[in-house]
Amino acid sequence: MIRIAIIAGVLHSGGKRSLIMEYFRNINRSKIQFDFICDSNSNGIPFEEIESLGGKVYIVPPYKHIIAHLKQTYRILKANKYPVVHAFDNTLNLFPMMLARMAGVKIRISESISKGDKNEKKTLVKLILRPFSHLFANHYMANSVDCGIWQFGKGAYDMGKVDIFKTVINAEDNAFNQELRDATRKIYGWKDKTVYGFIGRYVPQKNPLFLIDIFNEIRKIQDNAILVMIGFGELEEEIMRKVKSYEIEDKVVNLGRRDDIKQFYSSFDTFLLPSLYEGMPVVGIEAQCAGLPTFFSKNITEETTASEFAHYIDLAQPAENWAKYIVETMNNQGVDRNKAYRQIITAGFDSRNEALRLQQYYEEKVRTTTRHT
Repeated sequence: MIRIAIIAGVLHSGGKRSLIMEYFRNINRSKIQFDFICDSNSNGIPFEEIESLGGKVYIVPPYKHIIAHLKQTYRILKANKYPVVHAFDNTLNLFPMMLARMAGVKIRISESISKGDKNEKKTLVKLILRPFSHLFANHYMANSVDCGIWQFGKGAYDMGKVDIFKTVINAEDNAFNQELRDATRKIYGWKDKTVYGFIGRYVPQKNPLFLIDIFNEIRKIQDNAILVMIGFGELEEEIMRKVKSYEIEDKVVNLGRRDDIKQFYSSFDTFLLPSLYEGMPVVGIEAQCAGLPTFFSKNITEETTASEFAHYIDLAQPAENWAKYIVETMNNQGVDRNKAYRQIITAGFDSRNEALRLQQYYEEKVRTTTRHT
């Protein structure tokens, strides 16, 4: 068995967790096992599931305590003699890759699952670290071509040095479910509503304030429209102030942070994600899988197109134009939600096939390294 150290960093109940866990659930765990190294300020570590699948969880101090973080991570890597370290922390991968090399780990995989935006404060740190983020890695990976080029450079990608493993989901499990839709809409009183959905962190990257602007224009066109938001983050109070300023408190439902989100994809009528940037958003694939007309900003890579339900709008367009396009598209798109999950599988976003490919990737890297040592 090959035991792999997964550098998860801060693990919340978001896309990074979904991506890693979907591979872990579907990989052959008699051949490959994951151990998770997570920062202590994580709030979404699925301890019970990881342990039930045979993995271990190690908690280390957060990056703001950098010396303690580095020391403890190094001890874990050194003590367990991992043949492979796979880091999912984008440009911060500089640090675990350095520690893995110091600890004698032969296969050091740096993965890019996001990009950055010049208007976001944390992007400055990303831009500073980006030239150094792959110094100690000997394998590069990304969940989209855009992410791979952003972090490792077009030259590295063109030379075939960046391996692409898509953002994946369990297509059948995320398929549209009419019974679940009816039950959920009854519980929340949405029977006669057109429900616009958003699932994500309330942070600048996700552009939630512009989302409120868009919905404010939508409700002027559709009187029965409501917006349901699921998430958490630093902009929550500002979002609610904007909702109040538009006097649409009765049309915006904030459900906060939740883990039971599958029911909501089936109960929504459409999905909005006007992000400033993304890697390849898990929620975007899940929404399409449930047959939701899904409206992305053009800042999101079109590699996220997994079905006929994906649409892209330029962020340079005002909220009024977004609203008109969204409502017109919904009115004109004949939607058979039951067939969506098959399109996801055909497009290569189903976790079972990609997990097998990742397993073979690990095994081949270990075999090759063993032959040359």
